This record gives sequence, C-alpha cells and structure tokens, in this order.
Amino acid sequence: MTPPDANATTEPSTGRPRPGSQAEQSSATNHHALSAETIDRMGEDRDFVTALARGLAVLLSLSDKRRRMSIAQVSHLTGIPRAAARRSLHTLEKLGFVAIDDARRFYLRPRVLSFSHAYLSSSTVAVLAQPILDRLGESLRESCSLAMLDGDQIVYLARSSTSRIMSPALNVGRRLPAYCTSIGHVLLAHLPPDEFQAYLARVRFHPYTEHTPVTPERLSAIVKAAREKGYAYASQLMETRLCTLAVPVRDAGGHYVAGINVIAQGRLMSDAEMAERFFLPMQDAAFELGALLLP
Repeated sequence: MTPPDANATTEPSTGRPRPGSQAEQSSATNHHALSAETIDRMGEDRDFVTALARGLAVLLSLSDKRRRMSIAQVSHLTGIPRAAARRSLHTLEKLGFVAIDDARRFYLRPRVLSFSHAYLSSSTVAVLAQPILDRLGESLRESCSLAMLDGDQIVYLARSSTSRIMSPALNVGRRLPAYCTSIGHVLLAHLPPDEFQAYLARVRFHPYTEHTPVTPERLSAIVKAAREKGYAYASQLMETRLCTLAVPVRDAGGHYVAGINVIAQGRLMSDAEMAERFFLPMQDAAFELGALLLP
C-alpha cells in the first residue's frame, strides 16, 4: 500500500483537510467558519440535517472573504467535499443568496442581509444600546461599540453612529475571537469558573500580532486582571496601533450580557490613559443600558 503523503492537505478518501493542514489552520482565523469537523461531530443526532449545515457552512465561508471564491476554494476553506460544496453553492445561487461570475467564482448577494436585519431589528439589547452608544461616542469623540459573547467568539451588534472606525474587523455583525478582544476579556472574566476552564481547554490560539495572548496561562492572567479592575484593556492584540477598553453590561437581574468598548485606532494609548479618560463615562453608559434590560 502506498503510504499517505505527509505534505497533503486533504484526506484522500474524503477530500477533507488533514488535521494541522493549511485548510484546518485557516479556520482558526476565519471567524465565521463552520467546519466540516464540527458538522461531523453532530452526525449522530438523528434530527440533525447535514445538508442544511453544509449549506450554512458554505454561506459563512463566503461571508469572511473580501474576494470571490471558486468551488475548490470553498471546499478547501470549509473542509466540505467538492461535490457537496458545489450542490450547496448551486442551491444558494438559485435562492438568490449568492451569484456566480464569468470566471465561475461565487460571491454573496444583498439578500443575505435579511438574516442580520431580522436579528438586529428584534434584538432588544442592540436597539436599546444604539442611542446610548451614540451619546457616548459623541461625548468621548471616539468610536464605541457593543458586542455579546456567542460561543467562543464575540459578535458586534451596534456601534456609535459617529464612529470613525476604519477597520473592517470591527463592523456590526463581525465575529472575533474572545481571547484577543477587550470585550471578550471582560465577558470571559465573569463566566462561571467551570465554563471558563472548559473554554481554555478547547480554544485554539492564533498569534495575530506579537502581543496576542496564545497560552491559557497568559489569557487567564489577563482575564483575572479584568475581573479585578472592572474593565479590560487590549493593545495591539489583533491589529497594530489599535487599542480598546471595555466594560461589561449587566441586565436588571445582574447577569453579564454584553460589553461596551471604546476604540483608539491609529495611535497607542496606555491602560492608565484610557482608563482615566474613558472608564467612568463608559461605566455610566453600561449602567444605563443594563437598567433597561430585563433578566
């Protein structure tokens, strides 16, 4: 028998990425990704619809790319076999969610916005937060955002209308790893201990910059500091010259439900500088929003 190629990126029998391959590693930086491995783990559930899961995985793979992708690229990114990826793309095209160009590359169509609009327009926290974020951003003359913890990531739900954010990584709807964001740190700080330990055991770290925490020990120290101070400071953890400070939002029942951050982009500010200037106004905004949120 011919031994498997150690440098191959896929399993020959399935066309899926080998563990540790470039395809698998790409999922660590694709924050919207739903991998074939995740889908396969749910296969024992008799009511789980694998075809639907694969279609959603294909749709999400397109949402995290700035360029158009071929069937082969979608298959490589998701780990889904090419035949299944082709069928999913064909179905999404027929339903109007994706389109195909003359080079047989696929891209999203505006119809996908119906998903985010339906959620944001019905999300109490996003709707109530908007005017508070607008006032906060205006008073601080800085960009402010609101995000929630969703699984192992945070997702941005709102940002101040006067926002000067240039980075696409901070747009509404964007998902980012909790371990390298100030909002992620401040929300991880208030997880029950067993949930935080489970998170540490499963998270896959990626060094976005030289400052990114990439060990459980380092992240635990950061989270502990956030818990003690009542805010989290993050400097250049995902991008150079990007500093943020975040405070948690608790609903009327005392549950930690979201985080508000302020973003200093294009310049560096120390923990002390940001805390002195931003912490009290941000805390007041968090209290104001939390009082409006029923448990």
